[in-house]
Amino acid sequence: MDQYITAAVIKQLREKNKMTQLQLAEKLGVSDKTVSKWETGKGYPDITLLEPIAKAFRISLTELLSGSTVHNANVSANMLRSKFYVCPVCGNAIHSMGEAVIHCHGIQLLPAEAEETDEEHMLFVERVEDEYFVRIDHEMSKTHYISFIAAVSSERCQLMKLYPEGEAEARFMIRGVKKIYFYCNRDGLFVHDIVKGIDDKVSGYEDTQERRELEESAKQLFG
Repeated sequence: MDQYITAAVIKQLREKNKMTQLQLAEKLGVSDKTVSKWETGKGYPDITLLEPIAKAFRISLTELLSGSTVHNANVSANMLRSKFYVCPVCGNAIHSMGEAVIHCHGIQLLPAEAEETDEEHMLFVERVEDEYFVRIDHEMSKTHYISFIAAVSSERCQLMKLYPEGEAEARFMIRGVKKIYFYCNRDGLFVHDIVKGIDDKVSGYEDTQERRELEESAKQLFG
């Protein structure tokens, strides 16, 4: 087991649930002195008590061990709340519709923070019939590459895994796509908002400066 429940977590969860040490003890079949020892770091709950403790606090065992409570605010299953987790060891990319507690190779992963595209991570979109052809102006060497591209709408996430020495491009069904995400193995996650009046055109734009000027014009016209 890579992590174990800590004194601070037990106390925090107990107080959050407005329970006394005695009330928690009664739920678990132990004494309030035992709970006090846990909360002061003078002892640890037996492994057989972990599931009952999680149940008492109405959280999952994973949340209990990680010390991070998942607040399920994404009840509408809106993909636009998408979060991406990337393992620094194996490069595994994991998608969720909201907060999650995710581990890979013994590491608790944090959601990657998406930045706007920049001059070194420029993305171009071209409409080809009912698809978006997405291309990223980026090297694809063995040490520096784009590992995935994802197109997200309110109801679906289309994710394309990429590999070093391949092409930094992908095709996605247009229907409802609002955001394009991509991940650089060195610089992290980037996001591009589909711009009305630019990304829905049949022809793309090869010039970075031209696209920037068009984006600014589109923002003024369409908000």
